Amino acid sequence: MRITLKLYASLTQHLPADARRSNQIPLEVADGASIAQIIQPFGMPKGLVHLVLVNGVYVPPEQRLGFVPKEGDVLAIWPPIAGG
Repeated sequence: MRITLKLYASLTQHLPADARRSNQIPLEVADGASIAQIIQPFGMPKGLVHLVLVNGVYVPPEQRLGFVPKEGDVLAIWPPIAGG
């Protein structure tokens, strides 16, 4: 199935070089692949995968191992953001 992966802030460095400017890539993933399985090949440190949304809906950390996106979904991931 095909989804879109969007990475933000410092996580964009884990995308292929030609996709970093747009911060997104289309992905062909296996049917039944969980969020954890989808992002594993990108080598993002677990501590940097902070905010995860599928189609704008928050997916809590405890659901990421079993949550399976559907065809056409947009998976967006942000690292922790500090500010003051």
